[in-house]
Amino acid sequence: MILKINCYFCYEICKYKIKIMAEIVDIRELNERIERQSTFVTNLMTGMDQVIVGQKHLVESLLIGLLSDGHVLLEGVPGLAKTKAIRTLASLIDAQFSRIQFTPDLLPADVIGTMIYSQKDGAFISKKGPVFANFVLADEINRAPAKVQSALLEAMQERQVTISTNTYELPKPFLVLATQNPIEQEGTYPLPEAQVDRFMLKVVIDYPKLEEEKKIIRQNITGEEQKVLPIMGTKEIEDARKVVRDVYLDEKIEQYIADIVFATRYPEKYNLKELKGFISFGGSPRASINLALASRAYAFIKHRGYVIPEDVRAVAHDVLRHRIGLTYEAEASNVTAEEIVSKILNKVEVP
Repeated sequence: MILKINCYFCYEICKYKIKIMAEIVDIRELNERIERQSTFVTNLMTGMDQVIVGQKHLVESLLIGLLSDGHVLLEGVPGLAKTKAIRTLASLIDAQFSRIQFTPDLLPADVIGTMIYSQKDGAFISKKGPVFANFVLADEINRAPAKVQSALLEAMQERQVTISTNTYELPKPFLVLATQNPIEQEGTYPLPEAQVDRFMLKVVIDYPKLEEEKKIIRQNITGEEQKVLPIMGTKEIEDARKVVRDVYLDEKIEQYIADIVFATRYPEKYNLKELKGFISFGGSPRASINLALASRAYAFIKHRGYVIPEDVRAVAHDVLRHRIGLTYEAEASNVTAEEIVSKILNKVEVP
């Protein structure tokens, strides 16, 4: 009887070891494959560096949004190359690009399109708006009224537009890159939290460093404009997105992501009682999904076939900063969502 029990345990241990070895081999093969298939990322970054000085975080965030099929909201003072970065990325990829300058007098039809009467045909026909492009730059999105913002955000969510009784699918890939100016209040319509949540990332752009500033001055006083040529097409982006979905996400990393998001909802359960009075609402399941997707894309950008905790930490602020509601107590104490996310990352146990 004892011999049979020992044999059974030996069999189970061997089976477990074989399973572990098989997983290691699979991950190694996956890592090698993704290392080969992510080489275009280096070419894209090199192309961006020809035009955009510094702003590495901005460039990486745009690539994460592109590879994860998620929209990006950029916030920063004027003159930090937000629009230029988006335009350069669109130029490097042979894709349709459109820019919508949001103003207080803009109408939803100016974004999605409308019906116009054709005298030649004697009937109404659909005239598609600028939203029908692969890359849509929504410049200063907070300057437009709520109806216009809703029209764009519906297109972002549904990936389709309805004009009168006709429904049209938007082209693939479809990426909205919106900018907003945080320092102006007059003539602006701040996006409600429910609408901001549609953006996968909210990226805060900071000033360049001193050496980068000097390089920017030298680059712009010559009067020569840097020309960027396409290095890949939309089909390659679609293929790359499929590869990003293959990046390995371990169960422990999934647990880590879930813990981070849950800590924004129930901070007291993670020994963060001091944050309880500062948070009015935490991240939704959309936050967990986007944190996992962004982590995978970040690992892909780093030419890795698996996600590590540092990948999650690298994208956590951009994914969560616009998904945490602050109470009046937090505003009175000058506590920001940025600080809350930092405290959560420092407290939640890393696998």
